[in-house]
Amino acid sequence: MEAENTISEKLIQLPQKRFYRQRAHSNPLAHHTFDYPACPAENYWDSVYPDRRNRKVRILDIGCGYGGLLIQLAKHFPNDLLCGLEIRVKVSDYVKDRIKALQHNAKVEKASDSEDFSNLGCIRTNAMKHLPNFFEKGQLTTIFFLFPDPHFKEKKHKWRIVSDTLLSEYAYLLQPEGRIYTNTDVEDLHLWMVDCLTNHPLFERIPDEDLKDDTCFKTMFEATEEGKKVTRNEGSKWPAVFRRLPNPE
Repeated sequence: MEAENTISEKLIQLPQKRFYRQRAHSNPLAHHTFDYPACPAENYWDSVYPDRRNRKVRILDIGCGYGGLLIQLAKHFPNDLLCGLEIRVKVSDYVKDRIKALQHNAKVEKASDSEDFSNLGCIRTNAMKHLPNFFEKGQLTTIFFLFPDPHFKEKKHKWRIVSDTLLSEYAYLLQPEGRIYTNTDVEDLHLWMVDCLTNHPLFERIPDEDLKDDTCFKTMFEATEEGKKVTRNEGSKWPAVFRRLPNPE
């Protein structure tokens, strides 16, 4: 018994990306198989966050990739749950395994509540189809779209994660004054997202100069694997942040 306890108290190695590699693109309109609740339910989240402490998901990273942003932001928002959504099987498996390893190691090291990573979770799902199954009206404060697939061909623009139709759904899930953060290295996609958000009646752009003290804005440039790759290649980044306006009377 003592030997078993000793083993369980050891730090474990974080998963290695090379064992979870998967193609970069996935057709969001294809008929994938997903598990999801019929409607937002409290008991669903206990399986995603074993140490939930009555916290709710407030911060959502759609297309979270390998989870870099979630991990960077975890200590800044200890009272809120952060959730990554990822459509690719192996990539979502990596994020889940990474979170479990971080949580285990934090317990071994007896980390503080703000650094125990208990507020992190990841779900494999299709955000273009199933968001209302998971989240209630006005539940979210923050949604990230960082380096999404640009879907360059015009016939595939309907696959883009930011569109006029989907923005109404995001507005439904966001609290008034909630924020959408976008960033991309493709100027055409940046202009597309800015145009969609600007023309939507429930969103208003926040000038970049007003975001210098915004933790989310400062973190999103280098936290993701894609952001780091753009920096290494000396590419350009095109950010934009929009505020969710109150519903009209």
